[in-house]
Amino acid sequence: MFLLAVLVLVSCTKPVAKKIDYIHNEGKAQGTYYSATYLQPEGKNLQAQIDTFFNEFDRSLSTYNPNSIISKINQNNDSVQTDAYFESMFEAAQKVSMLTNGAFDITVAPLVNIWGFGFGNHDRSKEPDYTKLMPLIGYQKVKLQNHKIIKDNPAIMIDASAIAQGYSADLIAKLFEKNGCENYMIDIGGEIVCKGLNPKGLNWKIGIDKPVDDSINVDGELQAIVSITNRALTTSGNYRQFYYKDGQKFAHTINPKTGRPVQHNLLSATVIAADCTTADAFATAFMVLGKDSAMALCKRIPDMDCYLVYTDKAGKFQVIYTDGFKKYLNE
Repeated sequence: MFLLAVLVLVSCTKPVAKKIDYIHNEGKAQGTYYSATYLQPEGKNLQAQIDTFFNEFDRSLSTYNPNSIISKINQNNDSVQTDAYFESMFEAAQKVSMLTNGAFDITVAPLVNIWGFGFGNHDRSKEPDYTKLMPLIGYQKVKLQNHKIIKDNPAIMIDASAIAQGYSADLIAKLFEKNGCENYMIDIGGEIVCKGLNPKGLNWKIGIDKPVDDSINVDGELQAIVSITNRALTTSGNYRQFYYKDGQKFAHTINPKTGRPVQHNLLSATVIAADCTTADAFATAFMVLGKDSAMALCKRIPDMDCYLVYTDKAGKFQVIYTDGFKKYLNE
């Protein structure tokens, strides 16, 4: 009787489900580094799929690849046809350009290059003659027709670096969801998309760097920590890519209207939006616009919040953020 009872007990015991752990991948892409943390229901590692995607994406939008679609367009190859990646990027960029009255502009490439922040090697020993390039600048001077870019001037060049990383983060998020992932975070050079919960079962915690001049990224001090889920976050600032000449700081954010690196007291702009393409582009636009104009514009854009770090008249760090941003700081 005792043996029978034991057998019944054993036969009624359900097998213990195997615990699935979060997976972490990292690597190089788009001239920067990426990291991805995700929970795949079957424990499947998606590293190979991520790397395959980046290879395909770079063949479309990488200015560091001389054979990419964007590079061929910049070389004035009239026969090159755009692909879905390029066209989605271009349409999103033109929309943001219109909403920001040209503060965001992908035709800024010649200016970025001549000031020493773009692709190729450039002389930073003297101030460049940027005025000769101004006729090439203007998002209205390029159009997409029948899978081809039509330029008003053949010398116009396109730089998607202020939107492409955010766009690629959105596409990796779609790759995760296609593979059944409901909890993930993807970070591509600071362009972040997250969904669900982190390995501790909480919202994802993202640090906003304190905008101290730190070109080699060794300081690591945080300005704030936000708690988000099902959102995208991007921070743009002038504290990583810059140089000094004759005591003056030249930062990588170029104002398409003036042709010069921005000179104002806004140090960094963090944007939270529904997708990273939008967050990435607007963060750049806000750095061009400056504190007051950026805040006013952000308040007019639905489903978007921002956190701006700036210096006051005494040179001290100050912050200002939209009312909607408060919930990300207090969670």
